[in-house]
Amino acid sequence: MRGGILGGSIIRGEIRVRDEIEILPGLRVKKDDTVETIPLIAEVVSVGVDNVFVESVRSGGLVGIGTTLDPSLTKNDLLVGNLAGKPGTLPPVTRSITLEYSMFERVVGVRGLVKTEPIRAGEVLNVNVGSALTQAVVKDVKDNRINLSLKMPVCAEKGQRVAVSRLVERRWRLIGHGVLVD
Repeated sequence: MRGGILGGSIIRGEIRVRDEIEILPGLRVKKDDTVETIPLIAEVVSVGVDNVFVESVRSGGLVGIGTTLDPSLTKNDLLVGNLAGKPGTLPPVTRSITLEYSMFERVVGVRGLVKTEPIRAGEVLNVNVGSALTQAVVKDVKDNRINLSLKMPVCAEKGQRVAVSRLVERRWRLIGHGVLVD
């Protein structure tokens, strides 16, 4: 039986046909004003690379993973931003992160030379953590560290790189980057 194809997620380690995999943070479900996640477990039924079916794949590159998931769970890129790997091997799911960050001198992607303003507490930013994109509220800024509260949970580990964007001229523009320290 062939179920949902897992795409837009990042795999961790080696995944083989017939392996059980965990998908984190999982399926996002709106509950009141927050987004909750339901971790998913599935069996791998096929693995493909460059239109060729193979027995196993490792992290890195583009792969397709056929699973026993209901195909409706994988439509419309609902699982973009997730990590997939053997159960117990994935980093924790979190709703807040602390970054050691660096700002660019100028905002990327705008006409002219627009100087990047310092990050302020209470400001809303977009952050890319792996393949996950979410909005974040700046809780605290101290020296070159910012503490962020995330709108959607992400699966992330210490040392991971994060891209930081700000709304400039009605579009999200890259203004800096950081490394996850907590």
